[in-house]
Amino acid sequence: MSTVHSVTAGTPDQAASDSTHRTVTWRLMPLLLVCYLFAHLDRINIGFAKMQMSADLQFSDTVYGLGAGLFFVAYALFGVPSNLALDRVGPRRWIALLMVVWGLLSTSMFLVHTPAGFYALRFLLGVAEAGFFPGILVYLNRWYPARRRAQITALFAIAVPMAGVIGGPLSGLILEAFNGTGGLRGWQWMFVLEGSPVILLGLLVWRVLPERFDKVHWLSDAQKQQLGAELAGEEQRKTITSFSGILRDGHVWLLVAIYFAVMLAVNTLAFWMPTLIHGAGVARDSSVGLLSAVPYLAGVLFMLGCGRSSDRQRERRWHLCIPLLMCAIGIALAGLAPGSALPVMTGLVVAGMGASAALPMFWQLPPAFLSARTQAAGIGLISSFGSIASFLAPYLIGWMRDTTHSASLALYVLAVLIALGGLLVLRTPAAIVNPQ
Repeated sequence: MSTVHSVTAGTPDQAASDSTHRTVTWRLMPLLLVCYLFAHLDRINIGFAKMQMSADLQFSDTVYGLGAGLFFVAYALFGVPSNLALDRVGPRRWIALLMVVWGLLSTSMFLVHTPAGFYALRFLLGVAEAGFFPGILVYLNRWYPARRRAQITALFAIAVPMAGVIGGPLSGLILEAFNGTGGLRGWQWMFVLEGSPVILLGLLVWRVLPERFDKVHWLSDAQKQQLGAELAGEEQRKTITSFSGILRDGHVWLLVAIYFAVMLAVNTLAFWMPTLIHGAGVARDSSVGLLSAVPYLAGVLFMLGCGRSSDRQRERRWHLCIPLLMCAIGIALAGLAPGSALPVMTGLVVAGMGASAALPMFWQLPPAFLSARTQAAGIGLISSFGSIASFLAPYLIGWMRDTTHSASLALYVLAVLIALGGLLVLRTPAAIVNPQ
């Protein structure tokens, strides 16, 4: 009881703390949210390009699935080195550089004519993006204490479903309206128009993103001290304090397995939702784009509600387990009657809600174990190994469709793996992962 009392007594004034974090949020989150929206848009637009692109270039579903998945092979290989580089170079310069490079690569997708070119650009795009999301997570963990992170991470990760809400209709419109303009097909225009803004955003990050909270002019000295005290107080609970401890601690590998399931959930929807909707009898690209926005819109609302509930109740495990189980049920439902629009859309909506909430909720777990000095390497490692699932999901469905002429069996296998990941969440110790 004395320990709890001392922590409570040392907690900064709540009203002042709330004011400080509101200021931080308004200064950081609008830019970071827009950056991540374009990052995810550059990932999922390959799904909308698939029908036109595969027909024009005569790519099989296996070729498409391999190319889509190679992004994540590179992501897995370069996640840790990129996160370590962020620590050495500084978040502002490193994130800006990554964005300019991946903007150029994403735009260059319009030049693809062969499977080899498709594979090469997708791999290089994965190299460039490997450090962005885990790097931003490390960055946010240095500005927000654990008790505020679920809502903040959900606010940042809202870019994932919002990319679907905005990107679905936008991509469908570009595919139809720009098709044939200037001698380019609609899918080529889509890569140009959705990739080039990232270059400008990268330059903006270079100019305005602050490196550390103790260097900004828009927080007072008292606010900086208060924020530093909140963050420093959490370090006493961390169980992994050395780089060798990252590899030895069993909790890290448990988190890798759980993140594997989260990435299966997110990327099954990202890469195959448009194709599943097409297969349910929706022919027009613009209609597919509009319908693809519905699961993501439901995901936005559910994600924000889940993050808010998790922070209020100071509970993490069930707020991640339940969304993963929802996603598993939704994906299985979409596979039951792949030619019928109602069960497919119902399943995709349920899966979209679960996958959208699972992503930000998962990232509340690693900082509970990793100390400040090990977070860059630890989060990079978890992100890299877990992202192997992002290669497996598109490739498995593509291979199954070419082999069996149906995606249903692959969807059932993925649903089982995602459900197992949800149950593994309950193996994490509540006393550590739930904020105090």
